Amino acid sequence: MKAVRIERITPAEDVCLVDVPIPETRSGWVLIKVMAFGMNHSEKILRLNEIEADYISKPVIPGIECVGLIEDPSDTGFSKGDKVIAMMGGMGRSFDGSYAEYVLLPEHHVFKVDTDIPWDELASVPETYLTAWGSLFECLQLKKGETLLIRGATCALGYAAIDIAKALGCKIIGTTHRESKLGLLNGADLAVLDDGRISEKGLDVDKALDLVGPKSLIDTLRTVKKGGIVCDTGILGGVFELDGFDPIKDIPNGVYLTGYFSNYPTKETVDSIFAFIRENDLHPKYSLCFRFDDIREACIALDEGKAQGKIVVVI
Repeated sequence: MKAVRIERITPAEDVCLVDVPIPETRSGWVLIKVMAFGMNHSEKILRLNEIEADYISKPVIPGIECVGLIEDPSDTGFSKGDKVIAMMGGMGRSFDGSYAEYVLLPEHHVFKVDTDIPWDELASVPETYLTAWGSLFECLQLKKGETLLIRGATCALGYAAIDIAKALGCKIIGTTHRESKLGLLNGADLAVLDDGRISEKGLDVDKALDLVGPKSLIDTLRTVKKGGIVCDTGILGGVFELDGFDPIKDIPNGVYLTGYFSNYPTKETVDSIFAFIRENDLHPKYSLCFRFDDIREACIALDEGKAQGKIVVVI
């Protein structure tokens, strides 16, 4: 089969397809014929830095999510031909991921879906909607009528969060640090240029989803009103931890801080997401779509930030 396999720092320009054996099935794992997959910022981090870490199983096929058909169910409860999505759980790091024509995955991170969403659109759902859903409902406990701030909203996760929160009946304030991208936030009720001091703009915010991360987190905590919740989910700001963070001084009284880690999806969550998509007639969106033969160009687009949203690859 064709696949991308890396074992050292690999700029997008050096990404290429190679021939590797189709994985052999084993107990508790399923072989999936990959129909499409979404691309993620974490895969860029893997190629350009994280690949050198000891915990990465090298050489490795990247890719933390995919959509496809069960090719060989092994001894699991799946059947050949089942339409499935898969994500996280070590994909593309602890074991080979989805940048391939076939992928062998543990059954507990593979989920059968009943949907007629086309493969290209379906590929924009797994990791993106899982993270948006978990952040909004599990962490922020978002409710109809609340005002939600999405900081760093001009990304695939931001757009998914906007769609879900809008369908729920919330007021949405979206931010971007680039004035040229304000027009991309037409799904939000209010688009705000992020100058690093959102807390000084007098916004009335119940809940906040911070996709910029530690770089903006303290300011976000000062933006929500008393009783509000902030969920730190992204690292778009390029800062991975808070140096000198003082919870007593930096978290305002009566404000709550949480974070969402998407490594443990469940069937209940996946079923809830697809039920919500169906009931609210949502149409998952992507920005750019590439053929698998053009994976190099897809990685260049990812690394250069050319896409205004999700990049998907169709095999």
